[in-house]
This record gives sequence, C-alpha cells and structure tokens, in this order.
Amino acid sequence: MTTPTDKTELARAAGANMYARDRASQGLGIKLLECAPGYARMEMKVEQWMLQGHDVCHGGLMFALADTAMAFASNSHNEAHLALNANIDFLRPAQLGETLIAEARESNRSRRTGMYDVSIVNDAGKAVCHFRGRTFGVGGEVIR
Repeated sequence: MTTPTDKTELARAAGANMYARDRASQGLGIKLLECAPGYARMEMKVEQWMLQGHDVCHGGLMFALADTAMAFASNSHNEAHLALNANIDFLRPAQLGETLIAEARESNRSRRTGMYDVSIVNDAGKAVCHFRGRTFGVGGEVIR
C-alpha cells in the first residue's frame, strides 16, 4: 500500500488501516466515523449485554470507547502510539439504546508523547463522560 502524503488523507488511511485490524473495537460495536490529524470521532450503541447491575451502561465500556477514540486520534499521524495513562469522569449514566459519540482531540503532541481530551455525548447531545489521556510513541507506522 502506498502511504498518502496529504495529512488529512494520511489520517483517514491510518484510521481505516487500524480499524480493519482492531478486533476488540469491532467486537464491542465501536464504529469509526471520522479520523483527521489529531482527531477521531467514534460511536457505540448501548446494548443489553453492556448493562451493569443498575441497568445503565458499564463504565468500563464507556472507558473503552473513549480510549479507542484516543487511540485513533493519536495514531492519525501514522506514528504508532499506545496509551500511557488516562482518567475519566462519569457525568451521567448511559441508557440502553442510546448511541454514544466519542470525540478525541489532540491537545498537545511532542516528539514522543501526546495528550488527548475525549468527550462522550449521548444521541441527545448531553455530556456523558470526559476522558483525558496521554500516549507514548512506540516506534513504527500504523499503515503496514
């Protein structure tokens, strides 16, 4: 595969290439909606199996959605990055049937690390979570 030179096309190609190999995200029902330099937008519909004992979406699954959005944003430059650390604030519960949208934005990137803010909203546009994470460049490219 030829690597695109335009930064936007490179981000799209890196996102598509990574998603094709991302069995975890596919298994969780996380879909890639958009990938641009330092940015990713993803969605996940809350299904019955995702509910915890209080009949709301399990927080670990919302963390997984946010972490996945960060992964795609941080790898959008076609430089392999992995999560270094992250934290999440749960603002409201996510209900069965809601579609959650995660938007990851790069707030800082140095030679080896990146910082990302991820907001998750429900399909009514109400804030559900805020996530902040850091990534570390591990060498190599996303597009193989």
